[in-house]
Amino acid sequence: MPIGKLPSALLRTLLARYANGTDSRLAVGPGLGLDAAALDVGDQYIVATTDPITFVTEEIGAYALAVNANDVAAMGAVPRWFLATLLLPPQRTNSVAVSRLFSEISRACRELHVTLCGGHTEITDAVTRPVVVGCLLGECPKNRLVTAAGARVGDAVLLTKGIPIEAVSILARERHDELRRRYPTRFVARCRRYFKNPGVSVVRDAQLALAAGGVHAMHDPTEGGLSAALYELAEAAQVGLHIEEQAIPILPEGRRLCEDFGVHPLGAIASGALLLCADPTHAPAIIRRLARDRITAARIGTVVPARKGVRLVTRDGRIRPFPRFAVDEILRVIEASPASIARVKPHA
Repeated sequence: MPIGKLPSALLRTLLARYANGTDSRLAVGPGLGLDAAALDVGDQYIVATTDPITFVTEEIGAYALAVNANDVAAMGAVPRWFLATLLLPPQRTNSVAVSRLFSEISRACRELHVTLCGGHTEITDAVTRPVVVGCLLGECPKNRLVTAAGARVGDAVLLTKGIPIEAVSILARERHDELRRRYPTRFVARCRRYFKNPGVSVVRDAQLALAAGGVHAMHDPTEGGLSAALYELAEAAQVGLHIEEQAIPILPEGRRLCEDFGVHPLGAIASGALLLCADPTHAPAIIRRLARDRITAARIGTVVPARKGVRLVTRDGRIRPFPRFAVDEILRVIEASPASIARVKPHA
């Protein structure tokens, strides 16, 4: 199988066959587009998620917390407790590197007011670079829970910030030397700052949007980019989506790197953007509320009946299926050899 997520059809079959527990306290269980579970604990829900970091090595601890916190926040919950499993390669691990990793996780937890409450550490030859697997728990009032399955026909589809934020951050860190040879220093520095500005976290995006009201569904685009997120949301809610190509915000550094490296921005890992489906009468208020916190947002489409599918309205007005990608587009770059990277389009 190719590197990346399991194929949707296979995962759907496996979940139907093996993840069919009957615990009455499981309010939200596993499913395509459902990135966290919700457990009924009486007066509220505990929202739980787990996600690994495998694409990057620099600031891997901060990445691990950010992507897990995004999944919890996209359910309407407040991130609270973090556990981390650290798998470290014997050839590249020393006390300094491990201390740095713990420090990164600790600092990221403080910034999000999350408690590091456990985990596991192991040096193993099963990995060739550090891998962090995070597990995050959050709290959610029962009247605040939101899932990707909540999208309704007629909803406005909103996207915060733009794409592909995480792809830019990964390229700037994992291919830093190649980028320095091809682009101005300031451009490379901006790309490296993408992790913080515009930022991979969507916790604040989700909190502000919910406070504005009218939100029916949220989903954060991760591996597979905006394309995978749209198809996952459509499946979870059993709806269709019509997306306007010209309305999709593609950030300048992202557009430039994608063009030069031959990466399609719609299929590149895109943590940092948040998909929202909301009552169309509330959409302008959501956009204004986000803007007051300096978070941009745009209406990129509409939720339609499932029979209409996930469609892209192109810049010239044609309607076609939204592009799909077998694996995340960024994998073709970060898994490539230095020789193949050297053949990317140079900066003019």
